[in-house]
Amino acid sequence: MGRMHSRGKGISASALPYKRTPPSWLKISSQDVEDNICKFAKKGMTPSQIGVILRDSHGIAQVKSVTGSKILRILKAHGLAPEIPEDLYHLIKKAVAIRKHLERNRKDKDSKFRLILVESRIHRLARYYKKTKKLPPRVYHSQHSCCLGRNIW
Repeated sequence: MGRMHSRGKGISASALPYKRTPPSWLKISSQDVEDNICKFAKKGMTPSQIGVILRDSHGIAQVKSVTGSKILRILKAHGLAPEIPEDLYHLIKKAVAIRKHLERNRKDKDSKFRLILVESRIHRLARYYKKTKKLPPRVYHSQHSCCLGRNIW
């Protein structure tokens, strides 16, 4: 599948391991992994940051193979899931940064064009999340995105 606003095909990807069981050398229980996930979420980390920390410092390659459920499902079960999905949050953050740049550099035409592309991605993703009921139907992306001012993670 190709990229949305460029010519790339997006072919390279990491392969998931065939074995769905945790490695034999991993001596951590699923309850300990869930406790670590909740601890990191309370510190304000995103689900992808939690996965990177678990992989790099705790040796847990796939949380699903150890616990049986993914990081976001564990966070939802404990009531720690983010209000808006992570990919939408990062797109809104990028749009706010471009807007801030455009306030200082009004004649930057390339940034104006890139802002249009980022905002079209935001609208497309928000439409999908509203359709799948992951966002309430009345949520919309404003220019200033006040939701980034408070901690939503």
